[in-house]
Amino acid sequence: MKSHCSTLLAEVRTFRQNHPDVRYVDLIALDIPGHFYGKRYPVEMLEKVAAGSPLKLPQNAVLLGVQGGLFKIGDYCFNDGDPDANRRLVPGTLKPVTWEKQPLGQMLITSDGTEVPIEFEPREVLAKVLERLQHKGIHPVVAFELEFYLFDKQLDNGLPQFARDALSDDADDQPNLHIERLSRFSEVLDDMAQTAKDQGIDITVITAELGPGQFEINFGHLDDGLRAADWAALFCRSTRGVALKHGYRASFMAKPYLQYPGSGMHVHVSLYDAAGNNLLAAHQQQPLRHAVAGCLELLPHCMPIFSPNHNAFRRLGGTVNAATRASWGFEDRDACVRIPESDPRNLRIEHRLASADANPYLVLAAILAGLEHGLEAKREPIAPLNEDRTSGADFPLEMLDAVRAMQHQPVLRDKLGGEFVDVYCENKRQDHLAFHQEIAAREYRWFL
Repeated sequence: MKSHCSTLLAEVRTFRQNHPDVRYVDLIALDIPGHFYGKRYPVEMLEKVAAGSPLKLPQNAVLLGVQGGLFKIGDYCFNDGDPDANRRLVPGTLKPVTWEKQPLGQMLITSDGTEVPIEFEPREVLAKVLERLQHKGIHPVVAFELEFYLFDKQLDNGLPQFARDALSDDADDQPNLHIERLSRFSEVLDDMAQTAKDQGIDITVITAELGPGQFEINFGHLDDGLRAADWAALFCRSTRGVALKHGYRASFMAKPYLQYPGSGMHVHVSLYDAAGNNLLAAHQQQPLRHAVAGCLELLPHCMPIFSPNHNAFRRLGGTVNAATRASWGFEDRDACVRIPESDPRNLRIEHRLASADANPYLVLAAILAGLEHGLEAKREPIAPLNEDRTSGADFPLEMLDAVRAMQHQPVLRDKLGGEFVDVYCENKRQDHLAFHQEIAAREYRWFL
């Protein structure tokens, strides 16, 4: 414990030396819907926390809905006295915030690793899955890919407008998958990439995607699943901030335009033993087939995680590379689970179903739970799309159906924790019902 505190204290003191103009640091964590919450600490108080002083925030902050409201979930929120819960600083995450007007820092906090972790905190859910896999001698290597849209900073009657660079006119002339779009938006994209690197995130490939103003960012592969999910979460925060600084609005919304492709979160996962051997490649890749079967079996029950809101379900089907059935295939982007071409050392799955606004900790936890279940059950998967284009299993395409499918799935409750599953499902159910408690202009137009 003393060595842990001394490491954190050294990190804070080094940060203060390197950034003497920073007076405050945002201590942040991801809630269930995937939004950051936290507190802004004077940097001298942060040094006390690093030295061992308690760090407490309300436990129920994790339960906030999409709009920040609290829902009654069991005895939480309204019958528990709104208790505090301990958090800890995540080493290595204290970084400067360069997109705000005043000099700031930020640092991740979490309840995992504390004396009483919050069972439904997303980072804690993933931490438990990774710890269990490590005890079984399974070591995941993970890489996220995130798609997002750039919009004009100003909305038009609440609706997004295409992002315009200096050469754009009133028409949508952004070329799809064209390298020149990267050049035309290079100023903001370069700043996003450099800001991410300043946060310690390994940015690799940048792609101009199919939608107008749509881009994809790839991250490096990591043998630390928690850190990989940290990168995805932190990238979303910094990217939105950098976009505003440049006069744009960046959004990871799953389906901002009905007529254009949605934005996804693609996750590459390979599994290794302690000696560095790829477990999926052993025995003529039989474990790969088992892992795929496990992923597909649990996928219909994980839809509230992969499509966490009403809009995310709009992304499924109707456009390119967004499946409406649980499927897999070799080098096939129409599949939910794609097997990219690679040598045995780098054999992996690419899980392509989650929307870009899903919670990265929970998405990775659900994927790993499916892989783990498959390796244990040792079942053969359904035919790949390469052999049968009609192959696939149905999954829910509406939130309330998805919640019902998730809540009582025994394997999922065992792998992710029954308390988490109950809390998460009720949070999604309440958010979905709250979304429909507003009469939109279309309703008056249709029925008045």
